[in-house]
Amino acid sequence: MWVVLDACTDGSEGVAQAAGAAVVTVDAHSVGTARAAGVRAALEGLGDAPARAIWTAHTDADSVVPPNWLIHQLDLAQQGADVVVGTVRPDFRDLDAEQVEAWWATHTPGVANGHVHGANLGIRASALLDAGGFADAAVHEDVWLVDEIRSRGGRLVATDAAWVRTSGRPIGRAPGGYSRYLREDLVPLARRHHDPRPLQRGVHEWEHDASEVA
Repeated sequence: MWVVLDACTDGSEGVAQAAGAAVVTVDAHSVGTARAAGVRAALEGLGDAPARAIWTAHTDADSVVPPNWLIHQLDLAQQGADVVVGTVRPDFRDLDAEQVEAWWATHTPGVANGHVHGANLGIRASALLDAGGFADAAVHEDVWLVDEIRSRGGRLVATDAAWVRTSGRPIGRAPGGYSRYLREDLVPLARRHHDPRPLQRGVHEWEHDASEVA
């Protein structure tokens, strides 16, 4: 396991090392740069293993993965998936009552919505490298990479079977990330959910909500 600390000033390094993780430090203030650094360190650490046989599983420091998270991703990888896009749920203790109601109005448990979240993402290393890896970007690096892999014919699978709990804090480190979505978009989206006119999808969403996109 590799943990990337980007401009970290707390005790995270000691916690990660005590858990047996290899720690990578950067000072980029960029989630894309941090993810790319983690991938490089992991591939270097795995030596001559073929990229096709390496599965990279990605999450965030403010998230908690379920016990079946890696097993579920690997099961899908063995069935041919190049990318596994998992769902996330905010920690409802961080939201107010209106936000909680809005979340349940726009999400169906057990249904994969296909939204790309770096907090719950698995990618075959060969597909990741062929697509150029994570961009050095402060936001949407995960979406851009998944879109590039799909454009190259990669097999994408969306799933809700191993959802990840992530922070529902109103202010996050990524300026246009999940915190901004919860703070600014969630409630208006729920209000439009009952509008008969089709919704315009955002940059972080796919064109399809199917469990698999060829």
